[in-house]
Amino acid sequence: MLELEHGFRVVDTHVRLEPEADQRSGDGPGTPERLEREMHQAGIVRSLVYPSAREGSYLKANNAIARMSVGRPFVALARLSGPRDPDSGTGARLRNLTASRNEDHTAPGEIEQFAYDDRFVGFKLHPAKDGLPDEAVIDALESVGLPVLVHGGEEFGPKAIERTLATADVPTIVAHFGGYPLDRERMDRTIDLLGAYDDLYLDTSFVRFREPLERALREHPDRILFGSGAPSAHPSVAIMEILTLDVPEDAMRKAFSNNPGRVIDALAP
Repeated sequence: MLELEHGFRVVDTHVRLEPEADQRSGDGPGTPERLEREMHQAGIVRSLVYPSAREGSYLKANNAIARMSVGRPFVALARLSGPRDPDSGTGARLRNLTASRNEDHTAPGEIEQFAYDDRFVGFKLHPAKDGLPDEAVIDALESVGLPVLVHGGEEFGPKAIERTLATADVPTIVAHFGGYPLDRERMDRTIDLLGAYDDLYLDTSFVRFREPLERALREHPDRILFGSGAPSAHPSVAIMEILTLDVPEDAMRKAFSNNPGRVIDALAP
């Protein structure tokens, strides 16, 4: 694929890295070599990476992606898990009253360890797959103050985000405009949340509709961060979706570089 020429400094806030990539041969999706090559083709100078989903503790996976980021234009997020059901139904609320961490779930002490380990710049949450951390872990996240990238979509939509994370004193980046997969109504409702919560941001990964992208970049140009969703999407394609929008060039520059660099120091020029 030819290198994309666009004239912007671009950083990517949403890239999944396969922790076992260094244990197998080949050049498949999610391997650091292929990701680095595709980022170069897209003109992306730095990428925020996190491990793919798995059973059990994320400790080894987190350490693996931190190790694979050394010497590459990657910056690592530590992926977290928890005992609480993110569903808002009555049954889930009752289960959460007695939910407790097991040895595979992230503990408050691990949050502090990750925060003071300069290999990690924040955290990744996918409540629908990994569960939602308990209050003690949320308190630890508030204490360290590092940003959290949270998967937003059908199983963890804007209401759940508002109920659990938006009110926490933590910079929160909601992936996919809160509407994965391709739920325009949820995207619009998540954009609405930006007017109420100052520490809430949205990443553009898998937002294929032009209207919500243009609306968000016009109404909240300081709160939108570019994310490609690689390796499931090629980063060059994700960049072109932004470049073809009818929005001011300054709004694109903010999404591509200025906003991510303000939220995450390691992504700044």
